[in-house]
Amino acid sequence: MSAVSGRHLLLVGPGYAARAVAGLVIAAGGSVSAAIRDPARAEALAAEGIRALALDADGRLDPARLAGVTDLLVSAPPTPEGCPGLRALGEAWPPSLRWIGYYSSTAVYGDCGGEWIDETRAPAPRTADAKGRLTAEAAWTEAARRHGAALDILRIAGIYGPGTRNVLGQLRSGTARAIVKPGQVFNRIHRDDIAAATLAAMRAPAGVRLTNLADGAPSPASEVLAGVARMLGLPEPPAVAFDKAGLPPGAAGFYAENRRIRADRLAALPGFRLAYPDWRAGYVAILASEGLATAPA
Repeated sequence: MSAVSGRHLLLVGPGYAARAVAGLVIAAGGSVSAAIRDPARAEALAAEGIRALALDADGRLDPARLAGVTDLLVSAPPTPEGCPGLRALGEAWPPSLRWIGYYSSTAVYGDCGGEWIDETRAPAPRTADAKGRLTAEAAWTEAARRHGAALDILRIAGIYGPGTRNVLGQLRSGTARAIVKPGQVFNRIHRDDIAAATLAAMRAPAGVRLTNLADGAPSPASEVLAGVARMLGLPEPPAVAFDKAGLPPGAAGFYAENRRIRADRLAALPGFRLAYPDWRAGYVAILASEGLATAPA
């Protein structure tokens, strides 16, 4: 199953990173379909070479449309009813399906007190989303073993890349604040490294495999804001202590967990190499894609 040419990848959750994977698969001679609820998305997906497959009212796919599907990538987040990917297939498991990729989250580890951790760390999810992803991991593991398919569980850190405007938008609008919480770091990975790692896993299936997708260079959010501001030639945003920032609960929740993710297994994926080993390399490339030269970070 090493060659991608002639394979048929089905996306459940054709989001930001999954569509980047689709582009790589299509460029390598494969075909890509995507399960969708909203028919209005079909035209935009078609423009990227992705064929839309409509889900029914119960979130299931017509079994007849699954003929020839060799690979499945599930990036849809869990719901209170479970994983949308498992619901989409139901009992209509394509006999040709040989590889599954499941996008989970490094949030399943919970708070680690800032320690360096790897895939041997026991999960301790705290949020409903993280608990749902861990439940889905177990369900996909059982399903893959039952049907004889390889499974890659890919636990992804914070995603950034071209078209994500959170840091650049805040800096350019002058609304950015550098929240400072001593010892707090966040883990990241560039969208294109996620796509390349997924393709590498798809090309070299290995039973049930668990890999953290992070660049291995965790850093404070305040450091990234200040560094990207310097790249843009803008003033560094004002520093605000976390306990004085008055963040809403959703934003404050990101600061409730602290961990440093090792990337050893990611680096060991056959044929894979990080293109963006830290946020500096990533943002230089993002700004270059906009035609902008950057100052040193």
